[in-house]
Amino acid sequence: MITRPRRLRANPLIRGMVRETRASADSLIYPVFFEEGSNIKAPIAAMDGQFRYSPDRAKEIADQCLEHGVNKLLLFGIPKEKDEKGSQAYAENGIVQQAVRALKKEYGDQLYVITDVCMCEYTSHGHCGILCGHDVDNDETLQYLSKIAVSHAAAGADMVAPSDMMDGHIAALRGGLDENGFKNTPIMSYAVKYASKFYGPFRDAAGSAPSFGDRKTYQMDPHNLREGMKEAAIDEEEGADILMVKPALSYLDVIRELSYNTNLPIATYSVSGEYAMIKNAGKAGLIDEYGIMCETAASMYRAGADIIMTYYAMEIADAIRKGDIG
Repeated sequence: MITRPRRLRANPLIRGMVRETRASADSLIYPVFFEEGSNIKAPIAAMDGQFRYSPDRAKEIADQCLEHGVNKLLLFGIPKEKDEKGSQAYAENGIVQQAVRALKKEYGDQLYVITDVCMCEYTSHGHCGILCGHDVDNDETLQYLSKIAVSHAAAGADMVAPSDMMDGHIAALRGGLDENGFKNTPIMSYAVKYASKFYGPFRDAAGSAPSFGDRKTYQMDPHNLREGMKEAAIDEEEGADILMVKPALSYLDVIRELSYNTNLPIATYSVSGEYAMIKNAGKAGLIDEYGIMCETAASMYRAGADIIMTYYAMEIADAIRKGDIG
């Protein structure tokens, strides 16, 4: 007797009914870059189709996202002035704080605003913390990260997302938020963040490349999986509400393993290098950009991601609505 799995592939209706991986636009987060100034919509050369906005044009990109059914943004800031202590990261009128206020004033609870908590875009040396010589001082950095998170929450951020990879950072943020009246502000931890070459276009977009050395002493070795589970377990114990794996495509096995080791929601960040590869290969006629976008998004959900941060968020939302994903 022939076994016939093809019976359940006969047409789109039956394929949709038995599909194992389901997706929703509710799970998508669109990253946005904001820079100081006014009337700015500057194209990002390394990321075709992406832009840096000034806060007074925040409505433009937010409206575009909402039209596609994407109602969650992850905000990054590019200040005019940088210093050794990244003081514009926690300034009351810093660039992210300005963007948060503009968005929350316009949309209120219609738009969920998440902020990146790190120092690399704000420090003159480009590292993710306070330096002691040529090393990042982990414990001194924690108090600054807490100040950043509190300033974002005070501006109206719905959630904070620390990407620094300092030991003890979730406990520091949770303590700072709780002590300042923000007990209900969730933390999405970049729990498993690798020292990846896929970040190149982002560093161009945000001007955050380190001026010396690299970030291998605080971001993870790409060879390690068990260490990622340890990092995630520490962040969960310290009070993280969501755990993230970054990047996505080369670390689907890590997403899958984490799904076996936690009951928290799992996010993944499909980073700038992943976006740029697909976008540029599509422009060159080497691949079907739309099809590859759909296939890679499905792979992230299939691996166990509940939430995806991606520069393709709007296009993926459209694809989900059409039934090409999930």
